[in-house]
Amino acid sequence: MQDEAHLADLGIEVAPGAIKYSREGIAAHAKNLASRVRGNLENSLVALGCDVVEGRGVLTGNPHEIKDETTGKVYTAKDIILAPGSIPFVPPGITVDEKTVYTSDGALELQSVPEWVAIIGSGYIGLEFSDVYTALGSEVTFIEAMDKLMPTFDREIAKQAERLLIRDRPIDYRTGVFAAEVTPGIPGEKPVTIKMIDAKTKEHVETLEVDAAMVATGRVPNTAKMGLEESGIETNRGFVNVNEKMQVLSSYAEDATLVPNVYCIGDANGKMMLAHAASAQGISAIENIVGRPHVVDHDAIPAACFTHPEIAMVGPTEEQCIEKAQAEGWTLGKSQGNFRANSKALAEGEGNGIAKVLFNKDTGKVVAVHIIGIHAADLIQECSNAVAAGTTVQELSMMVHTHPTLCEVLDEAFKGAVGMSSH
Repeated sequence: MQDEAHLADLGIEVAPGAIKYSREGIAAHAKNLASRVRGNLENSLVALGCDVVEGRGVLTGNPHEIKDETTGKVYTAKDIILAPGSIPFVPPGITVDEKTVYTSDGALELQSVPEWVAIIGSGYIGLEFSDVYTALGSEVTFIEAMDKLMPTFDREIAKQAERLLIRDRPIDYRTGVFAAEVTPGIPGEKPVTIKMIDAKTKEHVETLEVDAAMVATGRVPNTAKMGLEESGIETNRGFVNVNEKMQVLSSYAEDATLVPNVYCIGDANGKMMLAHAASAQGISAIENIVGRPHVVDHDAIPAACFTHPEIAMVGPTEEQCIEKAQAEGWTLGKSQGNFRANSKALAEGEGNGIAKVLFNKDTGKVVAVHIIGIHAADLIQECSNAVAAGTTVQELSMMVHTHPTLCEVLDEAFKGAVGMSSH
């Protein structure tokens, strides 16, 4: 806490007897970081001999051609990789002004810190921003269409997350309701109005007036007006169908055919909407283009939710694993490590959380791991590698973990899976 200059760069002000934050400083730090990362990536491309053209590329309908929509210039290439990414999904009835009603893109600008903000959706994005807003002093109300918060999370982890990330914070929630109509307000003058209806009956149940509303209802492919139809590519809700080699297929029909020399990676193909998954798919596409066959193992790609504490996972939820085991005829095993028994977690005052390992009892192979706790996003990589390599819990239980480190939480779980104790 003595490094005032470093803290100031992060938007944190240290004064005698008080620690404050600067909204402008936090926003500037986020903007500068994004700009630096983008600049580094562009410099890397240039250093590798790549030509970088700023513009929006669209297919022309002719093989091996792509046009810069801005200048109209047509470029030719042997192979084309589509990587348009995604944009926030805004449900019907919600009006976004990016001032009082905004998407995650607008929220990153941090134009203000509202006293009371409603977050529509309680997935990764909504949960992360609730963490930010409550840390900055806001009250948060979740509006979730499903019957439970965090509907896509492993249920045991979701219960832990509700206890650690919601219950003791200024957060309340409404579940089983749609935000059917959201009307922007005027900062300091007029509130944002949110009319909610029952998700099943569609009857009006409540109207909220809040200072701001954030729309965190997921993302959709940014594939509109890319010339896909002209090139014989039929999408499904904007998603482009690809095979395991990332080659584009003409449609989602059973008789779909390959579109020669066209690949699609990232959010636009819908296989796994994560930045590192897109990167892996891009590498895979290049490998296949140059004649080295490769297939991405999506079951081994980890994911993380950057809250305090963090949540991370690889593989299916426990509920999905139970169904998978029953359908495929194998026995599911489960073992758990606890942060409250970890020396480093206790030293940092972060003893909350668990690491849950799900494995095939017949083969010993790790099927999935779910973690909630300090630095879970870093800990999950060891588990992802185990899933990718087919490492068994028997092998993992005999691997030595550094002491004192957080990864000993996993050591406890791996040893527990084979009836051993780490203490």
